[in-house]
Amino acid sequence: MDNIEVLVCDDSSLMRNMISRIVDSAEGMHTAGTAMNGKFCLQKIPLLKPDLILLDIEMPEMTGVQFLEERKKLGIDIPVIILSSIATKGAAVTMQCLELGASDFITKPGGSVSVNITSVGSSIIEKIASYGGKYARAHGKNIASPEVFVHQAKLKEAEAAAVKEGIISKIKPSETKPEPLPATLWTPPHKEPAVITPLRQSGPIDVVALGISTGGPNALREVFAKIDPRFSKPILVVQHMPAGFTKEFAASLDKICPLKVKEAEDGDLIHPGQIYIAPGDFHIVVQKSTLCNVIRLSKEDLRNGHRPSADVLFESVAKLYKNRALGVIMTGMGRDGAAQLAEMRKQGARTLGQDEKSSIVYGMPRAAWELGAVQKQVSLENMAAEMSAVIKEQAGV
Repeated sequence: MDNIEVLVCDDSSLMRNMISRIVDSAEGMHTAGTAMNGKFCLQKIPLLKPDLILLDIEMPEMTGVQFLEERKKLGIDIPVIILSSIATKGAAVTMQCLELGASDFITKPGGSVSVNITSVGSSIIEKIASYGGKYARAHGKNIASPEVFVHQAKLKEAEAAAVKEGIISKIKPSETKPEPLPATLWTPPHKEPAVITPLRQSGPIDVVALGISTGGPNALREVFAKIDPRFSKPILVVQHMPAGFTKEFAASLDKICPLKVKEAEDGDLIHPGQIYIAPGDFHIVVQKSTLCNVIRLSKEDLRNGHRPSADVLFESVAKLYKNRALGVIMTGMGRDGAAQLAEMRKQGARTLGQDEKSSIVYGMPRAAWELGAVQKQVSLENMAAEMSAVIKEQAGV
């Protein structure tokens, strides 16, 4: 197995050291180098040839935003993950970074110099494995699947918790670094999809429900920028994203989408041709109303480790709309949305899933495909057109 090479850019030497240790703790990842600002980061890219850059925003001489502007001008395609305290205070700056080409973001807990950075260690590993792993594989490297890295990170978290509570004694590090686990150990072979027999034939579509996670910010930007201005159905979206960011995320999508995009609010009427983004830390469900169906927000328990959860949205849509809906599941880690997309299909809804090649992580779409929940797998490039085509087909146009 090859390593995912990571370049860490942060103005704090403590942060550079702590983040590097998180990266190097994962088998199959390696800190290629560090930089104290965007200027040095640009200089080191040709020398170190990283597969991913972890980037702070607030830095002297060249900020993270300025780095992303230069990266865009130079045509550098190495994925960038924003890792900064400013994200918690300035979601608009984070969205600006995504607009400039950053792939995703993680917030530092507790400030720019965060001694608690290890608390988001598993998130850092997951993002590197997802975005950096895809880039490295595209450039000929033999890289383990994201699930391998996430399993490692979760196992280490469990071990640390067990040590802290005195359940087990402190684990001594091995004097020799073990070989990384083969990807096949944790990546099951592809299975033929199960067969779902719908209870009724599909009808004209009244609503689109879409679930997405890792890789979602840029994927949604591509889909909604391409969507037909005459798209006449409402679209309800669950994007796994922390509280405090979804309003700015919706606003950033609204700038590039011919349809109106907004963060969903409790009691919103579901209007045709509008896109509603589930707010961070709230489930989104649909409720029948006399004149117009409405959106309800819920603080019920996490589902599949998430709130909002795609499964919660799909379950609600299946109950209310039955065969008059289109369900879409896209790039993401895990299996959120898969089970209830199968329920949508059983009720007669039409369903689409993003294909493996264009997914940053083929976790959620794969789980849905193998359950028989996905009728057709579609590339990211063609997703907007396919959604329109399905709606026209069902309307008999």
